[in-house]
Amino acid sequence: MGKPTGFLEFEREPMPSRAPLVRLNDFYEVYERASDRTLREQGARCMDCGVPFCQCDTGCPIDNLIPEWNDLVYQQRWKDAYHRLVRTNNFPEFTGRICPAPCESACVLGISDPPVTIKSIECAIIDKAFEEGWVQPRPPKERTGKRVAVVGSGPAGLAAADQLNKAGHHVTVFERDDRVGGLLMYGVPNMKLDKRTVQRRVDLLAAEGITFRTNCNITDGRPETDACSHHGMAGDAETIDAQTLRDEYDAVLLACGALRGRDLDQLPGRDLDGVHMAMTYLHKSTKSLLDSNFADGDYLDAKGKHVVVIGGGDTGTDCIATALRQGCASITNITRREREPDERDAEHPWPGPTGTYFIDYGHAEGIARFDRDPRRYAILPKAFIGDADGRLTHIRVATLDWSTDPETGKAVSAERPGSEQDLPADYVFLSIGFTGHDTPALFDRLGVETHRGTATTPEGRYTTSVPGVFAAGDVRRGASLVVWAIAEGRGAARAIDAHLMRRTALPAPGVTDADANLMSSAG
Repeated sequence: MGKPTGFLEFEREPMPSRAPLVRLNDFYEVYERASDRTLREQGARCMDCGVPFCQCDTGCPIDNLIPEWNDLVYQQRWKDAYHRLVRTNNFPEFTGRICPAPCESACVLGISDPPVTIKSIECAIIDKAFEEGWVQPRPPKERTGKRVAVVGSGPAGLAAADQLNKAGHHVTVFERDDRVGGLLMYGVPNMKLDKRTVQRRVDLLAAEGITFRTNCNITDGRPETDACSHHGMAGDAETIDAQTLRDEYDAVLLACGALRGRDLDQLPGRDLDGVHMAMTYLHKSTKSLLDSNFADGDYLDAKGKHVVVIGGGDTGTDCIATALRQGCASITNITRREREPDERDAEHPWPGPTGTYFIDYGHAEGIARFDRDPRRYAILPKAFIGDADGRLTHIRVATLDWSTDPETGKAVSAERPGSEQDLPADYVFLSIGFTGHDTPALFDRLGVETHRGTATTPEGRYTTSVPGVFAAGDVRRGASLVVWAIAEGRGAARAIDAHLMRRTALPAPGVTDADANLMSSAG
């Protein structure tokens, strides 16, 4: 695919971005699109590798036809590239911006050289498609008369709704926030994913016949249960009994995410004013930006504050970037783990994730602002310290020494004696992962079985313990990547279509064209 000798002729050129000190003055998107010439050269680097691991199990979970659209971009056949891209991906404008690109980690060229810039090519294809007017509403020509309720409008719920609508079913998406998009809208900051991009897709789905109902809390029918005020629900939010969905719809899909954050409530001082979950911080910031460009003051303002982010990953980076834009006095990101190696090690063999040290956009901005990487490794939080008024002033930490257990071969840590210190902290944001869904009343009312915060489903299937009720996305598999959410939504849509019609032709990851029209079980 591409130019046979392209990988020998052209160097990798990652997606260009605005200068860190420039973009810190606004909340506009960080990354820019490369020129068509550069993209053509990057597409030319795609090798005729025989087995494209980029679209195998260790690469893209939605079976993206990556070598094909790389080749089409190299040939400057952009419209054909667009059609191949959307054959497997409902929302490439999202994955092209915020997916961590496991496809690139699995690229065969990456064994010996920097991998192909798959993500930037994908983003350029869909952006050009919108600019050229190739993306238009295409409502189904016929309706089946079947009604499906989707609870949650994140990438899993939207992907399932899109597929089920294409199959001709009447789809209603229920969202407890005031805007559609789930984490795409409120969990990812605007400089990483412009909300106009999200709304553009939502408007397109609505034009194709999907109904969206926002400020809807699906629970056990009691307004005081699962109020979810931290998700920005309006005072006049609608509370709907989950049983009503079962009574009024032919199938129900739970795609409500896994938003219960892992806490540090065992640490002294956790209740001090200034210690917050990362998602609370990000949600409030984006909502205030969209509602009033921060004029309402209804957000956590880090201006002039000493900020500590506990935990790495994408969410931690987003907290760093948000605090920097607000004008924080200092930013420190602490994590228990050791610094990642610069090259793949034996614990991270190809074609899996590289596990290497990586400077993301927020880290680069921290370096530009304070002349240092904001991350500090092998740091253990021990206590939150406050003043007489209950306000956070410091966080007590200690240094960890890591070693290898000679018996198990596993990495173990021990606190270094005498290493305790108090770091200034007006705000601490907890970004240490998620422990499952945060809507217990919904699951209890439906009678859906759960295990460790996720819906219990048979392996590889989307059916829950309740007939006609399905689950997909983070609520089924635990917190994961946006591309996995889309894969889950597509898989669940196929299962629901089969349940409703006793057969299905909907494509899904792992389903080949040869068996797409075969009789299918309920998923």
